[in-house]
Amino acid sequence: MSMSDSIADMLTRIRNSNNVFHEKVDIPASKLKIEIAKVLKNLGYIKNYKYIEDRKQGMVRVYLKYGTNKEKVITQLVRISKPGRRIYCRSNNIPKVLNGLGTAIISTSRGIKTDRESRKQNLGGEVICYIW
Repeated sequence: MSMSDSIADMLTRIRNSNNVFHEKVDIPASKLKIEIAKVLKNLGYIKNYKYIEDRKQGMVRVYLKYGTNKEKVITQLVRISKPGRRIYCRSNNIPKVLNGLGTAIISTSRGIKTDRESRKQNLGGEVICYIW
């Protein structure tokens, strides 16, 4: 992976921390990553997130969420569009993840949206990742 893919890095950090039941994970911040964290929180996949100033680019601290018996809330997190191969969808062609049980996160002209929001607002965009 020569081209740095900071979103793939973010998803991998969340995936790895989730697999070993960590309470939280720190990720180098960017506007896009903060937007993705916001969507994950709104969807209920994570407890919370916060931006931490560190005099460099800052960190996004993501607080992971598990069920009462330590069930994973996030089963899978898959990067779809990559720097070497961008994947876009039109508003009438937005992917359904696991027949609607999962969520596609899409970068639209109006910011980061879920597949449902994109369909409702008739927005296409770059398919960032799938989560379920």
